Amino acid sequence: MPKRLIRWLDAETLAKDVSGNTYIVTGANSGVGLETTRQLIKQGAHVVMACRRPEAGKAEAQSFADFKGSYEVIHCDLADLKSVRAFVATFLERHTHLEGLMCNAGAVIMGSEAKYSKDGFEMTMAASFDGHFLLTELLLDILKASAPARIGILSSVVHAGSPSNRPALNFNDLDWKTRKYSAFTAYAEVKVATVLFAVELAERLKGTGVTTASIHPGWARSNFGSGGNFLIRTVMAIARHLTRGISDSNEASAQSSLHVLLSDDARNHSGAYFSQSSVLYRDKECRDGGWPMVSPNPNARDITAARHLVETARDRVGLSAIKAAKSA
Repeated sequence: MPKRLIRWLDAETLAKDVSGNTYIVTGANSGVGLETTRQLIKQGAHVVMACRRPEAGKAEAQSFADFKGSYEVIHCDLADLKSVRAFVATFLERHTHLEGLMCNAGAVIMGSEAKYSKDGFEMTMAASFDGHFLLTELLLDILKASAPARIGILSSVVHAGSPSNRPALNFNDLDWKTRKYSAFTAYAEVKVATVLFAVELAERLKGTGVTTASIHPGWARSNFGSGGNFLIRTVMAIARHLTRGISDSNEASAQSSLHVLLSDDARNHSGAYFSQSSVLYRDKECRDGGWPMVSPNPNARDITAARHLVETARDRVGLSAIKAAKSA
């Protein structure tokens, strides 16, 4: 097997002192989120770890004791809009600036039946998009006030599909109420949504000093899929073992996220898609990734669809009603 290209941050970027900067990383207690958090704290940042399981976050954070920066853990369940609002309220009570937001957490619901969040949303959409959408929108004011600032949103190679089958959002049934449920298709559609959100934000935030990006971290050896039943957890554990030679360590998978948050060049490409190399791309020319690269899926580059997504998402999370009340 030929040696794979793995993209790593350059020494100059890793040596940057970001003391005084505050970042939020969702899903910071494990996997790519944990490694992103670790590196930011090594370089002097204060990282707010937004975790659905705060005790797990606190346990992992014990390893940061000798680093230059600092951290705090705040509970945030992205599949629960009430929890997201509570997180933002707590953050804004404690902090006056925010230099970076990394929307890292995500979920895929295994099985043949859709599951739904407390707010009535299909769970993969709720945990991987709706919660991050609300979180980002509620933090835009402090991000703009802290500019230059950066927003990163994790997507996946899955959003790209194949030349014969490119995923697209089904705006008529985002929550799988009428379609026969497919966990893989649901995940692919959500990841299209994350790329589109970064595109729309870049357009809306132009001139504010806040830049955005969507990210494919690589095929990470994380605990992804560990929240399923015993059979799913067993299958995922076996898969991680069997694919070790072609998958990436969590440290390698965090490189694209860190590039988006720290590199001087990333801010010149607001709205772009940044990807670690991946053997999972069906388009061979994409397998080396790119910082940035053009998504091979035209449905993820459609600004009209991106604007429609944001308007739809505003209604879903209750922001349209708030906007209307303020303007009344």
